[in-house]
Amino acid sequence: MIVFKFGGTSVAGEKEISQVLHILKQETKPMAIVVSALGGITDELHKLGKLAASGNESYAEQIKHVELRHMNLVKELIPVAKQSAVLSSTKQTINQLETILDGVFMIRELSAKTQDTLLSFGELLSHNIIAHAAQAQGLDAVAKNSQELIITTQSIGRTVVDYKTTNNNIQQFFAKNKHQYVILPGFVAKNVEGVVTTLGRGGSDLTASIVSCAVQAESLTIWTDVSGMFTAHPALVKQAKAIPEISYQEAMELSHFGAKVIYPPTLQPITDKGIPVYIKNTFDPDQEGTRITKKTHTETVVRGISHINDIALLTLEGSGMIGIPGYSQKLLTVLAQHHINVVMITQASSEHSICLGIDAVDATFAEETINEAFTLDIESKKLNPIRVERDLSIIALVGENMKNHQGISGRMFRALGNNNVNVKAIAQGASEKNITAVIDSKDIKKALNTLHEAFFEAQVKKINLFVTGIGNVGGKFLEQVHQQNDYLVERFKLKLTVAGISNSRTMLFDGNGIDLTNWQEKLKDGEKADKDVFFAKAKELNLRNSIFVDNTANEIIAGTYANYLKNNIGVVTCNKIACADAFSHYQNLKKLSRKYNAPFLYETNVGAGLPIIDTLNHLIASGDSVQSIQAVLSGSLNFVFNNYNDKTTFRAVVERAMQEGYTEPDPKIDLSGIDVARKILILARESGHALELEDIENKSFLPDACLRTATNDAFLASLDAYEEHFLALYQDAKANNARLKYVATYENGVASVGLKQIPEGHDFYNLEGSDNIVLFYTDRYAQQPLIVKGAGAGAEVTASGIFADIIRIGKS
Repeated sequence: MIVFKFGGTSVAGEKEISQVLHILKQETKPMAIVVSALGGITDELHKLGKLAASGNESYAEQIKHVELRHMNLVKELIPVAKQSAVLSSTKQTINQLETILDGVFMIRELSAKTQDTLLSFGELLSHNIIAHAAQAQGLDAVAKNSQELIITTQSIGRTVVDYKTTNNNIQQFFAKNKHQYVILPGFVAKNVEGVVTTLGRGGSDLTASIVSCAVQAESLTIWTDVSGMFTAHPALVKQAKAIPEISYQEAMELSHFGAKVIYPPTLQPITDKGIPVYIKNTFDPDQEGTRITKKTHTETVVRGISHINDIALLTLEGSGMIGIPGYSQKLLTVLAQHHINVVMITQASSEHSICLGIDAVDATFAEETINEAFTLDIESKKLNPIRVERDLSIIALVGENMKNHQGISGRMFRALGNNNVNVKAIAQGASEKNITAVIDSKDIKKALNTLHEAFFEAQVKKINLFVTGIGNVGGKFLEQVHQQNDYLVERFKLKLTVAGISNSRTMLFDGNGIDLTNWQEKLKDGEKADKDVFFAKAKELNLRNSIFVDNTANEIIAGTYANYLKNNIGVVTCNKIACADAFSHYQNLKKLSRKYNAPFLYETNVGAGLPIIDTLNHLIASGDSVQSIQAVLSGSLNFVFNNYNDKTTFRAVVERAMQEGYTEPDPKIDLSGIDVARKILILARESGHALELEDIENKSFLPDACLRTATNDAFLASLDAYEEHFLALYQDAKANNARLKYVATYENGVASVGLKQIPEGHDFYNLEGSDNIVLFYTDRYAQQPLIVKGAGAGAEVTASGIFADIIRIGKS
């Protein structure tokens, strides 16, 4: 004999019940089928009882919806010729329900007994209709009221099953039963006096378990709307997958911590009998689902991650607890006396505090009750008043094999810590089947995805990007992300997802990832751009491994970095303004990066895609010391002076540099030398020296009139006006057999930038195109400098530098 149980979603309406009947037709063995109330009916009955008890007459109108739903179901499932008796019995049951509600309304009271009776009507109605529908389709089916089989009693104020009587009733019934299919209502029972009782939350699962054990069933199958137990909640973790096989203990741990597919007490009687349990999908019955059994043959260490929301943390602490027995007992006794369930408990080894996790709805009452019970200790300062923290969730890592593997908890908390998920309390049982942590509810999705990535996703690390600035550099960067994504997954186990994009006009968000094949079109329909809203949305999405990518040269955007870093959102930028701001601000950003474990990388601030800052940092970290730096750090200026001669105009060369993407949007930033000054300032700071931008001497070659222009058009026009000035610079260098280079130098705490004539034979002389070059003279490289040379400007190489910084973060 086998036992099936179908939950509320599986019997929600005609379509669903027809699918249930299709599944039953495939079976040839004798069966007990336990069914829940139609989806949503139990909640409606609960609501009706509350309305009636509060004196709200609308219950009388709303009960008609319950009646109509069941009557219509009969008409949809059963042929007209066979409907009469079923409609009559259904109407009779509805009339009984209405009579009870009328009584509740009259006395304005809803006792526990009456509520049990009210709630039982859902299963009584559904099982009768489903049994007749099965008969109408030719199945050898019969309805049997579980209240005649399952008997309950009271134990320490709780309703519990009288297993001896119940097993005897079930065995006697099935010994005489001649039908292949017996349809039973779940959830419902009666006590020895014949008073209606219920089996509590998840009671239909327990009904199926009780029947399975009593008849020594071959198996129990729980049919629901998901294909088994998953490694995490599939609605919150998109990569979650069904667990093919799991042990009773692991299933109980997962279900205790929020996995909704099975109710924990269901497995308690089943475990002793060794009856296998299957979790299957009613709407995809061919899926393998999950098999729950005594022993599994998998070597997987962590089997699943589960969670419970709406938790409050109670902390009782005080010096009076140290070394004094009885406080834990008294605290737990107080909660037990008031039927407050403790979800988790942990106590410091110093005995100075006890932490308890309870349902948030009980928090206020628990606080008042505990403070009252410990009044004398609180007044005498032995204890502090109970501290209550709300808006919390519990997350649990579950696996029977965890006890045999070292480092699981370290790996768990390292992953959470790296994503700024604050752990408020930790508990681990001696059996080591689960590791439990209490965290802020706002972090639950991030925490689940972080842990799932760490333990289940073949170490593929997901990086979530929020990109602002999508001009030349930003557009190339998104193109590279789209082009290289598959390669990164295969080669580096990294998956880059763009969760936010913004330009100066509009912005677009998608926590699951923006489709980069048509992001331009989607961005046109995005919401109005706002830097503060952009940050707020990145914070609200609270995605793991988040990085803010700044492709602008905007001072206001650079001023937002601290907000991102404080919220564990990394920053990768080609915008030099932040690192060239006041030294105290530069230091603060680096300090925030360390404090909140949020990466702050800006390799492209100097030399675009060249590893200049990285090389310098490695020199310093290895104990070397920088003596001086000589560099050509402006790809745009190098391009201009490499292409300017007496056969063209200075303006024409600058316009070409602008068109080819070598300059900033405002070319004065490059040609004034301020951009180079910022770069040498950053290198000096990275070398360990506290310089300010005003400390750097900038020997600009541009006339003041050019520098004072307000627009690009005015600036270009001013270049025409001073063409003789620029031509004289060129001709003077040519006469000296030299080339013009805009050079940055730093030595002995002094930095300067300016146009210089470079003689033939110098390292800078043959620097072509838009290339950059840096000469590092250090203690180790005193005679021959360490040289970094290559393309130092252009959208593509700058984008690749940003891309490389992100890969560096992903691999760390």
